[in-house]
Amino acid sequence: MPVLAPPAERSQDTRVGAPAWREVALAMTRKAHHLTDRCGQEAVTMWQPKDSVRDPNVAHHLCRAAYIQPWRFRVEMLKGGSTVEKPPPGEGVTLWKSKMKPPAWHARLPLPLHRDARALQTAEVVNAHARGVRLTAARLGRAQQHINGQVRLLQRQREATNHRLSEVRKGLLINQQSVKLRGYRPKSEKVPDKADSMLTWEKDELKNMKRKLEKDMENSEVLLKALVSCRDTLAFCCKERLQAADLMNQPLDKVLEQAGRHSWVDLSRVPTPRTQGQKTPPPDPVGTFTPECAAALNEAKRLLIESKDALVEMAKNEADIREQQLQISDRVCASLAQKMRETLELKERMNMTLGLMRGTIHRCTKFNQEMYITRGLIKGPLSERHLETGEKLDRPLVRMYQRHVGTQLPEAARLAQGTDKLQRHITHMEKNLDALLTTHKNLTWGLNCKTVGHDVDYDVVRLRLRQRHPHVCYEQAQRLVSDWDPRTPPQRGETSAAPEGRERPLSPPAGPARAGVAECTSPPTGLLPPQLTGPPNAL
Repeated sequence: MPVLAPPAERSQDTRVGAPAWREVALAMTRKAHHLTDRCGQEAVTMWQPKDSVRDPNVAHHLCRAAYIQPWRFRVEMLKGGSTVEKPPPGEGVTLWKSKMKPPAWHARLPLPLHRDARALQTAEVVNAHARGVRLTAARLGRAQQHINGQVRLLQRQREATNHRLSEVRKGLLINQQSVKLRGYRPKSEKVPDKADSMLTWEKDELKNMKRKLEKDMENSEVLLKALVSCRDTLAFCCKERLQAADLMNQPLDKVLEQAGRHSWVDLSRVPTPRTQGQKTPPPDPVGTFTPECAAALNEAKRLLIESKDALVEMAKNEADIREQQLQISDRVCASLAQKMRETLELKERMNMTLGLMRGTIHRCTKFNQEMYITRGLIKGPLSERHLETGEKLDRPLVRMYQRHVGTQLPEAARLAQGTDKLQRHITHMEKNLDALLTTHKNLTWGLNCKTVGHDVDYDVVRLRLRQRHPHVCYEQAQRLVSDWDPRTPPQRGETSAAPEGRERPLSPPAGPARAGVAECTSPPTGLLPPQLTGPPNAL
């Protein structure tokens, strides 16, 4: 008969398995759950942004509602009272139907298109660098165009200043020739006057103008060299920058238009009403805008400002000197014309005096001749045989009167006194006549000198008006001063008979133009009388 064990006391735990066995299984399960949660959370974290990790203490739907709240459209009130819904600012994809704009998704792990994405990123980096390089090259090219324009303007202004300098030098030669021509006047006409002072003043003023223009030419030459050097530097930098933009076929002007700025150096241009364009990036030795390019652009900007100021100053100086030179020349010609008018007045007065003196000389000569005749009549005939009865001192009537004592007649004494007095008058008249003739001769000499002086001044004025014409160049005026003496013009026979092996002396070319110059510069020697070869002692 089987033996039955006594029934054990019934416990509250009805599980059959051992607790240790169960704890091992539960521990393994908990470990698997923890591993699953950790791996799932890590996997989700690798695929979603950091700010999307939800709070474990908040419900999932509340976390999601709080997370997508910034994505929803915002309602704005307009002035009229109506409302409008606008998406939130920032990057993302706008979902107009659901009225949401989630942000851009940034993956943390390589995607299947990782290679293509890397290639696209590399292409974007290369294209961005090429665009930056092309923009820098466009800036450098536009700066080079501005510098080229300033170089052309400066060269034109230098040509105008050089032309004005040649006109000033020609004015100095004309002044020298004017002084030289006025030196051919007679000695009596060489008394220093205001015309000589005006010529000296003109010479000093022209020298000051010459120094000022030469200084402008020197400064402009230095500035021109700096502009050319800056242009070469800009061209080199532009060519160097364009080495990384060979695959970009867009023109550089279009690049500047897209950048919103037409120039980074031209400050005189009126700004457009468009939105402000891109700013100049900071220099980067390994970037698109290198320090060399920045230095070249800064130098170009500085030279542009300096060249514009220099051009304005040079143009102002050139215009002022042109006006001043014309005024000075007009004043000198006016002073010479005034001297000519004064000379004409003196000539007219001297001519009237000569006419009056000539009449006086004629009357005195006639009166002197009559006194000689009177003296001859008073003295009587030379021979006694020619005496008439009434002319004899011992005629019968006188002898009859002298028969008484003390009745001597003073006829002989009176005749002797009258003859002596008449002789003294004749001598005095001859002295006066000699003085009149000498004075008349001196007046004639002075009148001829005045005529020569007037003609010389007229020739000087005509020479100045002809030589200051713009068609007369500096070389022509220089030949006139250096190679031609108005007093001793070269003879055609001498120049034609010169040997072939020797150089012929320079002479004014034959023709109406040179003949006109000779006519206006040589003194009128035909008006000089023979006595003008040496002034009289009484002058």
